[in-house]
Amino acid sequence: MTQRVELATVMDRLAVDGLITDYAVAVDDGDWEAYRRLFTQDGRADYRSAGGIEGNARDVAVWLADSLGVFPMRQHLIVNRRVRFEVLERDTGDTARVQADYINPMGTTAPDFVCGGRYAFALVRTDDGWRLREVIVREKWRRLPDRAAAPVIN
Repeated sequence: MTQRVELATVMDRLAVDGLITDYAVAVDDGDWEAYRRLFTQDGRADYRSAGGIEGNARDVAVWLADSLGVFPMRQHLIVNRRVRFEVLERDTGDTARVQADYINPMGTTAPDFVCGGRYAFALVRTDDGWRLREVIVREKWRRLPDRAAAPVIN
């Protein structure tokens, strides 16, 4: 591998990492226009494992705004990011898959609802940079106020 290819791979990893961070910040800040811009035109999200919906990014943003509005305090953290670049149309590195764990405390003034799980992100390189083609949430656990861990809603 040449230094130029290695540098391009590092730059792509940084851009992909930035996109995943932008996703978390958009959700936590309730910036639904920014959330929609992170996706391709045909981008989709699936929150069914967490009791939500699956659909295009536009519809999912509306659902997120409604369902997360009761939690003014949100700060989800996305960690253990595993990035895999893939091939599309006989070129290298223009798609990527990211698997990452998350923990998501939410509440009114303090976190009284916490959940965790794993994201599966599918990304594609566009003329505007890396964009999300698909986000799948796989919630593994949740803790409700004054209760032990509750089973995941499927």
